[in-house]
Amino acid sequence: MSDTKVYKRGTVMLRQGDPGDCMYVVQSGRVGIFENYGQPQEKKIAELMSGEYFGEMSLLDHEPRSATAVVLEEAMITTVTEETFLSFFKENPAKVLMIAQQMSHRLRRTTQDYIEACKTVYDTVEAEKAGRQKDENLMKRIAKLCAAHLVSRKGAEK
Repeated sequence: MSDTKVYKRGTVMLRQGDPGDCMYVVQSGRVGIFENYGQPQEKKIAELMSGEYFGEMSLLDHEPRSATAVVLEEAMITTVTEETFLSFFKENPAKVLMIAQQMSHRLRRTTQDYIEACKTVYDTVEAEKAGRQKDENLMKRIAKLCAAHLVSRKGAEK
């Protein structure tokens, strides 16, 4: 690994939309991952702790950052450059496997959330088309799906 530093609470490690050429490994502390950071529709999508990493997607595909990472609690963080990452393939293949496993876990969780959102929308539309009352379970699913949006809208209306 290349460079390890301590970052204070509130430090923005990377911004959504910025180019990315490295990833980061949290050694200690906490890092929040946000969509639309600092805007009324801000949403925290993950909270990372020791042993977890972020920024890997831009390192791998050279696309702009998909979210903003902010230090929530003073953190020791290691920067992993593309060169260092490529050396893992030779020197530490277990590390590459661990990163792939964590990415797979994140993708699986995102896919499950997406499928649940689609099912909830479909069930809602079908209930309305049939003129049926939405049952308590469906209402809970709708509330869960919309919770982040409702909170951010209330903040924007104040």
